[in-house]
Amino acid sequence: MNVSRVAAAAVAAAAVVALSGTAFAHVSVQPQGEAAKGGYATVNFKVPNERDDASTVKLEVSMPTEHPLASVMPQDVPGWKAEVTRSKLDKPLEVHGKQITEAVTKVTWTADGSKIAPGRFQQFPVSLGQLPEDADQLVFKALQTYDNDEVVRWIEEPAEGGEEPESPAPVLQLSAASGDHHGGGAADTAADDKNAGHDDEAGHTETAASPGGSDTTARVLGGVGIAVGAAGVAFGVLAGRRRA
Repeated sequence: MNVSRVAAAAVAAAAVVALSGTAFAHVSVQPQGEAAKGGYATVNFKVPNERDDASTVKLEVSMPTEHPLASVMPQDVPGWKAEVTRSKLDKPLEVHGKQITEAVTKVTWTADGSKIAPGRFQQFPVSLGQLPEDADQLVFKALQTYDNDEVVRWIEEPAEGGEEPESPAPVLQLSAASGDHHGGGAADTAADDKNAGHDDEAGHTETAASPGGSDTTARVLGGVGIAVGAAGVAFGVLAGRRRA
């Protein structure tokens, strides 16, 4: 009984190791914060080394051709040289009222004094925009080259509802579009807060005026009471004299 349990545990562990190798060893892309439709985002292409006897020396990432991106700017990575390839678009893009006739179609990082050694990974940050408004995700096909001349092609697009392919392409999931892609929502919030502050001041002024009005009323009533009292005293004095 114990032997069968140990065997089952060993099989399960082997399955976990096998699955983790296919699920986490491929090139992937993740946003820094949010990647909203119609906006701009900074993303990281994460490249792990899945070989025990070779180091990664090159990464080529192709931009999605069905949704061209007018702005693609790689961040400098120490020990790596980035090259941006631009191509003419079949259909011009309109960005901020201007027509864009070409866009970045590929970014290539080549080792320049550094490598991704076995058991290590490297991230390559890129600023992207303007993200499409009519798509839920962007697919980036990547080629990973090792110093033994082996090239791994991460280009298989995942099928909706299907199993993950053996060599999946990096997929960037896009979130719902915000009200203002350039921070106008924050300005509107600030304006609302400012207006709310004025409303609060008016409320405080009105509240502060209420005690003052009550105090004035009390003084008037007090004065009337004193006058009535004085008249009563005078009436009593006169009545006493008449009786005398």
